[in-house]
Amino acid sequence: MEVGLINSLQKPTFTEEKLLEAQGYQHIAGVDEAGRGALAGPVVAAAVILPRRIKTAWLKQVKDSKLLSPIRRELLFHNIHEVAISIGIGTVPNDIIDNQGIIKATRMAMKLAIDQLSSPPESLLIDYMLLPDVNLPQKGIKNGDSLCFSIACASIMAKVARDRLMVELDKIYPGYGLAQHKGYGTKEHMACLRRLGPSPIHRHSFKPVKQIIESFSNLSP
Repeated sequence: MEVGLINSLQKPTFTEEKLLEAQGYQHIAGVDEAGRGALAGPVVAAAVILPRRIKTAWLKQVKDSKLLSPIRRELLFHNIHEVAISIGIGTVPNDIIDNQGIIKATRMAMKLAIDQLSSPPESLLIDYMLLPDVNLPQKGIKNGDSLCFSIACASIMAKVARDRLMVELDKIYPGYGLAQHKGYGTKEHMACLRRLGPSPIHRHSFKPVKQIIESFSNLSP
């Protein structure tokens, strides 16, 4: 069975949260990002602290944000807001991504999100990564947005927050279709890039954008 199909069938659970609760931790933050692989716009991270016990009908709908429709993500975004103890959002723009690299920028966004939490977390569950600059007990979980409920909720919050931002950036930088593809390297986006050249919010250090910049330079007299 392919990995993508396995992830689509996987339902996130509270297993990791319960293991930490058994060790005495109460405020456990799930952390995830959106936009790491995009060619334009910021990387956005979310940190979510949930109550220890949640009983509501929408729990079964939560999964990795990439597997949800935009409408379902928006609904769950509001659902999570209603029950969460605290939510933090961290945004790192494309110029810092170009200067620092995407991994460091992603860690920066995650730390910013954690710093925005109104209730300080006692431990962290993070999708795939670890945060050396955050002095808290933490666990990086591969495919955490598919396996861990708190991380899945963070993935939804980060994705919706970033999508909304990209819709606004589309108004400032029209012609690229940012509101549709959200800055990812679709065929339509690449065609616009080749026609218009990169905008100020494109990640000039990313190979597809860099190649287009070089092609424009070669056309200069």
